[in-house]
Amino acid sequence: MTLSFFDQFMSPTYLGVPLIALALSLPWTLFPAPSSRWLNNRLLTLQSWFINRFTQQLLLPLNPAGHKWAVLFMSLMLFLITLNMLGLLPYTFTPTTQLSLNMALAVPLWLATVIIGLRNQPTIALGHLLPEGTPTPLIPVLIIIETISLFIRPLALGVRLTANLTAGHLLIQLIATAAFVLLPLMPTVAILTAILLLLLTLLEIAVAMIQAYVFVLLLSLYLQENV
Repeated sequence: MTLSFFDQFMSPTYLGVPLIALALSLPWTLFPAPSSRWLNNRLLTLQSWFINRFTQQLLLPLNPAGHKWAVLFMSLMLFLITLNMLGLLPYTFTPTTQLSLNMALAVPLWLATVIIGLRNQPTIALGHLLPEGTPTPLIPVLIIIETISLFIRPLALGVRLTANLTAGHLLIQLIATAAFVLLPLMPTVAILTAILLLLLTLLEIAVAMIQAYVFVLLLSLYLQENV
């Protein structure tokens, strides 16, 4: 029974072909296509309002040099939100519960921010490794610590997203299993467990959106240090 709880995180295959590529391409087909009309429908209007508000809040602390990343950040945000939300549906697979996928998103984007900082302002970028006013005996130790913390950033991005979604899916499956087991034995307790399951599902919907936002927000903070 313990192993079956983790079967939901295994990448599904069909005739030996991994279906994670299909799961990654599906979100893009769900977005409404832009229209050339002046007045759009309610869905497109709501989507445009959300994109404009989010982009404005995300790029507010960045200087104009960082505004080139607006399309990339917004696309990544919508992509992660859609993947996380689709993973909450029954009999679906959540690609963002795979650490390999999250690291594949986090490492190149983090590395791009570091390279931009080293290319545009190498002195300031290297200056982050040594805080101002550091005592001379502590300089080698602090440089090592700051270097390690710099390289841990993409790992923290990927692990945070993976751990939050994995923990939420496991809790939902555990409580749902408990509700089914308790239904013939203690119906009242089973109903209370089902109510708890509903509340947890609503919480997981919020977590799915918040974690996508946090992923992009941290990337924008890393970019802010280097532009």
